[in-house]
Amino acid sequence: MSTTLARVRAAHARIEAVDRPEIWIGLRPPEAVEAEARALDARVAAGEHLPLAGRLLAVKGNIDVAGMPTTAGCPAYAYEPEADAPVVARLRAAGALVLGTTNLDQFATGLVGTRSPYGAVRGAHDPRRISGGSSSGSAVAVALGIADLALGTDTAGSGRVPAAFNGIVGLKPTRGLVSTLGVVPACASLDCVTVFARTLREAEQALAHMVSAPGRPLPARAPGPWRIAVPAPDGLGELDPGWAEAYEAAVRQVSAAGAELRTIDLAPFTEAAAMLYEGAFVAERYTAVGSFVDKSLAEGGEGLDPTVADIITRARDIPAHRLHADTDRLGALRARALAALADADALLLPTAPGHPTLAEVAADPLGANARLGRFTNSTNLFDLAAVAVPAGEVNGLPFGVMLIGPAFTDERLAAVAGLLRPDTYVAVAGAHLTGQPLNPHLLALGAVLDRTTTTAPVYRLHALRTDPPKPGLVHAGGDGSAIEVEVWRLPAAGLGGLLAGLPRPMTLGSVALADGCSVPGFLCEPSALVDAEDITAYGGWRAYLAR
Repeated sequence: MSTTLARVRAAHARIEAVDRPEIWIGLRPPEAVEAEARALDARVAAGEHLPLAGRLLAVKGNIDVAGMPTTAGCPAYAYEPEADAPVVARLRAAGALVLGTTNLDQFATGLVGTRSPYGAVRGAHDPRRISGGSSSGSAVAVALGIADLALGTDTAGSGRVPAAFNGIVGLKPTRGLVSTLGVVPACASLDCVTVFARTLREAEQALAHMVSAPGRPLPARAPGPWRIAVPAPDGLGELDPGWAEAYEAAVRQVSAAGAELRTIDLAPFTEAAAMLYEGAFVAERYTAVGSFVDKSLAEGGEGLDPTVADIITRARDIPAHRLHADTDRLGALRARALAALADADALLLPTAPGHPTLAEVAADPLGANARLGRFTNSTNLFDLAAVAVPAGEVNGLPFGVMLIGPAFTDERLAAVAGLLRPDTYVAVAGAHLTGQPLNPHLLALGAVLDRTTTTAPVYRLHALRTDPPKPGLVHAGGDGSAIEVEVWRLPAAGLGGLLAGLPRPMTLGSVALADGCSVPGFLCEPSALVDAEDITAYGGWRAYLAR
């Protein structure tokens, strides 16, 4: 079986296993996806360079995918796009394969993930809690190991809040770097297409293919360590229990990694954040879809989320003089904010102040949503770039932080974000592969797939007589071959947990990879190879199983 085809079938099995139908608005027919998978593998085998070959992609339902209706979370709004949005086309040209379109807060209006006639998208780690919105389905599809990459949009934080709640990475690029053509607008002047991934490396790789506009040269940076701005201890406002401590731990981590800290006043950021929905800027949401909402309400409003409809229709009558006044005030706040960041490479903040339950959001939909945008709402208003990354757990649930910086500092922010997650990797070649029986053990330890690759050509693979069936990888020197492996990234404590539960004859040792680096990986005691079939010629465990 081809590599991409195996990954597609594993993804469809995962969709069935997790039983989260609210993630999706539409899935492409399995036969069409499998046919595309075979074609991708054939192109790679023929020597074509496809950097994202085999990466499975989910697309937020307000972004055009040819052959699928674009609904923006409202069935009555649906239309059939004639072509992929440019950002989708770019990723597909690099080899990514679209699984389907994902659920969202209707018309991308919300940070909660519950404002949809397709159902509230529940959190990946605790179904009693919200997933975060508006790019809810995209984030959960990645967090649950179905998709490798997912597209979202971010006007107020929709590409970052869901990342934080689900323990994944969310990159919000500088406005204008990624085309928003083929995207149903929320606030057209502020919208950004974003990407979710389980690792920073994967997200960066995808973003490199998504970019359609050139960046601009950055001012020369004074030499020295990274300079990170942080608010004063009392500057964050009320946070959920344990979140202040988790944030302080992230600050200590970047400091221990050599960064210099700068204390700044967060007031201009939080004051501007409140203006996004409470001020006149919300009028742009009416410009985007207001006439449709008005017409739909006049006909009964079937399929409209009442909270979304109320937000959009209330924006209809905002006077022009208020917009000009708010624009002037925003300009003054932006000047203060950029002055505060003048000698810093990035601002480090919690991505959100807390993670509410579905019941809490239902009880106070507007208040809960407003609270979630405290740290994210100002980013696009100030024309800044951002990246949201995992930074530990609070009470067993993901906690995330984000790094914010001036426009076109996207690569710099990703480099700084690397300080927060020391890399621990493990290579697996058999029953722990994606879709195989022991893969849930890796996921339970917090592991995320980094890449699929091969070993250096110095190993042999044997089919062991174990239950469940698994292979034994052994170093054979010049008599060896390259064997397909997956490299997984996991917390340092997770590696210890993996080793503690490792049954004989498996061992953990250093595995040499095709790119010349070595990582810990599963090997096998030579004594277990007696009567074990040598399956090296298949090139990997999945190919052997599909023989």
